[in-house]
Amino acid sequence: MSAKFPDLNLDKQLCFSLYAASRQVTRLYQPLLKRHDLTYPQYIVLLILWQTDGLMVKDIGHQSQLKSNTLTPLLKRLEQSGLVSRKRAKEDERQCYVFLTDRGKALEKECACIPMEMMGQTDMSLDKLMQLKSLLDEFLQLQEKHGG
Repeated sequence: MSAKFPDLNLDKQLCFSLYAASRQVTRLYQPLLKRHDLTYPQYIVLLILWQTDGLMVKDIGHQSQLKSNTLTPLLKRLEQSGLVSRKRAKEDERQCYVFLTDRGKALEKECACIPMEMMGQTDMSLDKLMQLKSLLDEFLQLQEKHGG
């Protein structure tokens, strides 16, 4: 522990707690997603498309917070797996829409149990998990509001 600058101790850093928690959540998802040959970022994209099919790539990027250099190869892999198809807009070839295939739509039902299985692995009550999510959502909204 630094006596000179106690605020610089790692255990006092919000950023590290968020980072470590994010990594742990991703680790907990891995075996659940592996059954479906999905990575965590692929799962996030599918969650978005299961909610609203036929989105533009840029909208998926915005919602998933994935940059295009990550999203483009991810979508290509999902397309090669037969879960999505990409179609260029006729009016503007620069715009690309992503649609779930029948296989991608069917996968939604197979993955429906993942959120509850995931919560069960955390050893936290549903109330505490919902409080945590609510606090994180509030934090993110405030940061977005202030341009962060």
